Formats: sequence, structure tokens, C-alpha cells
Amino acid sequence: MDLNKYETLKERFLKYVKIETRSDEKNESIPSTLTQLEFAKMIVKELEEIGMEDVYVNENCFVNATLKSNIDKDVKIIGFIAHMDTADFNAVNVNPQILENYDGKDIVLNKEQNIMLSVEEFPNLKNYVGKTVITTDGTTLLGADDKAGVVEIIEAMKYLINHPEIKHGTVKVAFGPDEEIGRGADNFNVEEFGADFAYTMDGGPVGELEYESFNAAGAVFKIKGKSVHPGTAKGKMINASLIATEIINSFPADEVPEKTEGYEGFYFLEKINANCEDAKLSYILRDHDRQKFEEKKKFAENVANKINEKYKKELVTVEIKDQYYNMGEIIKNHMEVVEIAKKAMENLEIKPIIKPIRGGTDGSKISFMGLPTPNIFAGGENFHGKYEFVALESMILATDVIVEIVRLNAEEK
Repeated sequence: MDLNKYETLKERFLKYVKIETRSDEKNESIPSTLTQLEFAKMIVKELEEIGMEDVYVNENCFVNATLKSNIDKDVKIIGFIAHMDTADFNAVNVNPQILENYDGKDIVLNKEQNIMLSVEEFPNLKNYVGKTVITTDGTTLLGADDKAGVVEIIEAMKYLINHPEIKHGTVKVAFGPDEEIGRGADNFNVEEFGADFAYTMDGGPVGELEYESFNAAGAVFKIKGKSVHPGTAKGKMINASLIATEIINSFPADEVPEKTEGYEGFYFLEKINANCEDAKLSYILRDHDRQKFEEKKKFAENVANKINEKYKKELVTVEIKDQYYNMGEIIKNHMEVVEIAKKAMENLEIKPIIKPIRGGTDGSKISFMGLPTPNIFAGGENFHGKYEFVALESMILATDVIVEIVRLNAEEK
């Protein structure tokens, strides 16, 4: 593999990950952090520098840009989308480390703090022997989720501009905020974007091609207790913390993230805040099957009702909000979008790994807005923490896939 095929890819990636762009769930502003807006403005300048047209940041902090067609026939307009924010893990002073020709052994991320990227704990490292692996220094996340995706899209556009012999139709690109807190795609403007179909570059290892996601909801239980002096509490105290444990024990013990895989859904107790007077439990509910998803929401409602019936008081309320839906419901009627990506990978001798996402992407919401948007690998692994890493070769292959999809689309009659 030519590691210099996209000559500015590595440099751009190392530059981008050092820029702190965490989103903030507690802030309702758009974007939720000003660092994302500053990053967006920087991307605009760099897109203009490589020759993209109609480049701007819209009112919802989405960077939009266009690669104009260089053919004289009409083909479908493709879009590529990635997100600018990173997850809620330390992202200040990201100091990426580069291991060329990785030897397959444990990687010392931070010698002083004895932080190791262990092959025993992360056997996926064995897939990268001989590769150029980029890791953290053990104190921050890396940000390959999704700055790898941002870089791959930009480098693919740059390559197409610099190689006009590759025929292509019009290509739209967008980089958005607040994906990690589940809000960015709410403000995506499909009509403004103007594509016929799109892809998010936000997947994991090489070959991932995903067009099914979870249906997702959040369920928040609020429990009202009664606090009195424990010495005189008999018949008076209602301990909200203990009622919280009753609620927790009402959920199926085996339908949790750590015991499920594939198409299996789950209930995930994400957060607990509790004392005698008040308690709050935050759950996320997930299932690929819409009927089972609705049953999970009904189950959560029934848990609250049964507690209230038991105590003959309205001690528990539960608020359930849908977050996103399985994009497969939409994309199954537009499978040509998946097929062209699959063919692009096969042409590049990449084995497509077509499987459901055990989560969601911006494409989960955007597909339901009328723009079919499967998800393609960006190359990173171990997202959202200090063990995150990505291979340079994986990012090059992802960039190759973008270019090949664009080329194949131009051949459509």
C-alpha cells in the first residue's frame, strides 16, 4: 500500500485530533460547544483551499460544500457526512503516538502512569501487525471517532479535484456537530444538502458497512420518597433509594449490554442519583425490532405503575422519549445505496462486513428525513476512551472507498 497516496491525510488527522471539540449534553445551544464552531470555520478554509465550491457553515453549525460534476450526463448526487465532535472523555491536550510497522505486542501508552494497550485485553490489535498504528498517550481519547471520517472525506475530495481523469457526478459533503450527544442530526437540512443518497463515514474497522441501527429511547424514572428522622421513622419514612433498587430489580437481568449481541436489544441503567427523599434512574432502551422496541417502552411504563400500585401512592413517574429509529426500515427500500458501497469495497479487495449497528449514527435520523444514509467504516477502534486507536492504512482504505463509490456512481446509466 502507498502510504503517501493521500499525501496530507496523516498530517491533517494529527492536526485535527489535537483540536478539542467535545460536545456538551448539558448545553442546549447549537452547537453545544463553541470549540465545534471554531473547528467548523477552520474546515471551511481548508475545503476552500483544496478547491471545493459553495463552502459555508449554516446556522446549525453544519459545514456544507460541493464538488461539481465533471461529466456531461446526469447521475445521482452522492453525499458524505461525518461529525466534528468527540465523546465525553478527556480530549484536552491530545498527544497522538505513531507506531510504524507495529509488532503485535502490548503497546505502552504512558510509561509514567503504567497505562498499556494490552493484546490480551484488546485482541483486535493482532489485526494490525505491520501497520502504522496511531494511539493516544493514555490520558485522553484519540478522536478518530469521527475525525478520521472528516479527514477521509476531505482527502477524497482533494484527490478527485487533483485527478480530473476520474469521472464523477456532483458530490455533497457535510460535517456536523453534537453527534455524540444525539442532537446534531436533528438539525440537518436534507433539502439544503441536496443529495439523492448519502453515507456517514463513522464506522469502525475496515469493511464495516451498516444499514441497520437500533431503535432507541431514553426512560427517566423519578422517585419521590419521604425523609424523616430514622429514630422515629416507623410507618412514616419512604426511602426513595430503596424504591430505586426495586425498580432496578424489576428489569430482566440478562437483557443488558454486557450480555447481549447482534440483533439482541437491551435495557441499560446509565445513571443513578439517589437519597432517601429523591431518586432518579436514567435508562436507555434499545432494540432493532420495532415491535420489541415498543414492548420495552411499555415494560418500563409498567414497572412504574406496579410500584405505585404496591405502595398505593404516586411515588414514581417515568418519562420516555424516543431518540432515533432503525434506519433499515427506510434503507431496505433503497438497497442500491448499500450495493454500490459493497461493490466499491469488493473492487478494492475489501471484504464487506454487513451487520447491524449496536447503536446509532447520524444516518439513523437522516434516513428518516428522506435521505437514505448507510454507515461506512472510518477505521478506528476502541472509541470513547484512552485505548482508542486507528491504523493509517485503514484511513487510506476508507478514503479509497469514497473515491470508488463516486467513480462507480458516474458509470450509472
